[in-house]
Amino acid sequence: MEVIYTGLHQTPEMIATAAVQEDADVVGLSVLSGAHMTLFPRVRALLNEQGRDDILITGGGIIPKEDMEALERMGIGKLFGPGTPTSALVDYIRIWFAARHQEV
Repeated sequence: MEVIYTGLHQTPEMIATAAVQEDADVVGLSVLSGAHMTLFPRVRALLNEQGRDDILITGGGIIPKEDMEALERMGIGKLFGPGTPTSALVDYIRIWFAARHQEV
């Protein structure tokens, strides 16, 4: 698995396009602006439109628990809050990836 960093201030369209072009398995978003209820669903919708509903969208930021739960119901993967060790996110992605490839 490789990691591609697209940089700051990317639009949902730019993120989805990069994910499809690079044949990504996972998109990770860090949202500190409070726009999580807009950004995560928009990236999910754009990926779905391009036939890539198989891409895991995960991430974190300043996201209230009830919003995390609502986003997960919309098809977003597990989200992480401030202070979460990076290893927790890495472990989550590794487990998701391994389970996905066992099914193939």
